[in-house]
Amino acid sequence: MIRAVFPGSFDPIHNGHIDIALRASRLVDELIVAVYDKPLKNFLFTPEERISLVEGVFRNVPKVKVMGYSGLTVKFCQKMQAQVIVRGLRVFSDFEYEFRMGLANHRLAPDVEVLALITSEEHTFLSSTTVREIASLGGDVSSMVPKSVEIALQQKFLELGEDHPVIPTQTIRD
Repeated sequence: MIRAVFPGSFDPIHNGHIDIALRASRLVDELIVAVYDKPLKNFLFTPEERISLVEGVFRNVPKVKVMGYSGLTVKFCQKMQAQVIVRGLRVFSDFEYEFRMGLANHRLAPDVEVLALITSEEHTFLSSTTVREIASLGGDVSSMVPKSVEIALQQKFLELGEDHPVIPTQTIRD
């Protein structure tokens, strides 16, 4: 059995993430969408909220499981007996970042391979940062995220109020 892990912060999950996960699930026996809980960036959603949103998206996809994790991704893969890490590539700069991470992960866990899927053309511009920024300014993200995520974004920014801080950009890709 081939088990793969698709790690990310998913803050929030968007259609690009979903596309990569569904395509990867066709290539493996089981895909674990692993929601990282402590990256070096500010979250809009709590780990529990992000896990819940991701679970809602994949509720009817039997080959996809959703789990939270912390620590090194390769350690999580080994714990879950996963042989593959799935990553998505949107733009050229993603390749350099993922290439370096793939080499570092291979050094730490030579038994875990990296499978990089090129995003579908219609999702090349999508990132969680872009979605958060558009939603924070009251923009329409309905073509970028599932309805449940759109509603969660609207509610979150309503809770934060008009004076919410600008969502900072990150150096770590989401």
